[in-house]
Amino acid sequence: MKYLVSASGGPGFASDEEAVDVLEEEILPMFEELLRLEKAGKILAGGLPVGERSTVFIVEAASHDDLDKMLRSIPAWGTLDWQVTPLQSFSGRAAIEKAFIGGANKTRH
Repeated sequence: MKYLVSASGGPGFASDEEAVDVLEEEILPMFEELLRLEKAGKILAGGLPVGERSTVFIVEAASHDDLDKMLRSIPAWGTLDWQVTPLQSFSGRAAIEKAFIGGANKTRH
């Protein structure tokens, strides 16, 4: 299954020192994990909207539980707000619409 995942928010920074700490301890390790997942073929595409403190990516996972485990493995998981949207395939939706048209045509004639 494919999922659209977005993460946003996170802590603000009271000082440059705090910003460096958060970047070193959470944000850069998060990017390293996202790159690892991308290399492993789990993240199919993604990136950061320019100028925003967020990230968006498409994930391939066998189940909701597998995706949940994957997201929890990402540093900063507990700090960011996550939104997950399961995606329906184009072919799956096309088949549903074709079946609807077939059924609708039978009742019209």
